[in-house]
Amino acid sequence: MIIFRKIILALTGLFICIFLIAHLGANLLLLLPEEQARQLYNNYSATLRGNPVITAVAYLNYACILFHVIYALIITRQNKICKGPTGIKVSSSENSTWTSQNMALLGSILLAFIIVHMANFWFKVKIQGQDEDLYQMVVEVFKSPFYIILYVVAMLPLSLHLAHGVQSAFQSLGLYHKKYLRWVARAGVVYAWFVGIGFAVIPLIVYFR
Repeated sequence: MIIFRKIILALTGLFICIFLIAHLGANLLLLLPEEQARQLYNNYSATLRGNPVITAVAYLNYACILFHVIYALIITRQNKICKGPTGIKVSSSENSTWTSQNMALLGSILLAFIIVHMANFWFKVKIQGQDEDLYQMVVEVFKSPFYIILYVVAMLPLSLHLAHGVQSAFQSLGLYHKKYLRWVARAGVVYAWFVGIGFAVIPLIVYFR
């Protein structure tokens, strides 16, 4: 059962990783000159909302986040049960770094950020129907110093969580060869910091320009 749970955690995590790349690519449109960015970003958003396939993918992503959180909580609880009487894990190979030991903490921070992030965007679009000028909505949110600080700071736990999570996901899916796992780990670190820095830079540029 624990293996099944780790596989679900790995698959949902990797799907979210793919979504983050697509999301980052869309956000990069915000860095274009204002009028061009407004037109392309609004057209892009309208196309996504009107495409049933994209809508299905979006709901699949929501489901992946939900199941990722649920199974992460289950596995974290199971790991605590597996601790010895001294509270030290029997296996230390997977828990040799601060990041690997605190994935639950990093995940909790990210979950809180996702809730705030969705309240600022998803809720306004899906619930309140504010979808006429999404570019302007994003720019106005990114003009808030408080949100900029929150957003940029949240990218640190995101990068740390992704850096360990990618390697852990492939390992859970059966990639145990030290040589290949080492390359996956390096690729995961590059991917994690590329995504984290990419997301952090965009609101900063929008705020200061």
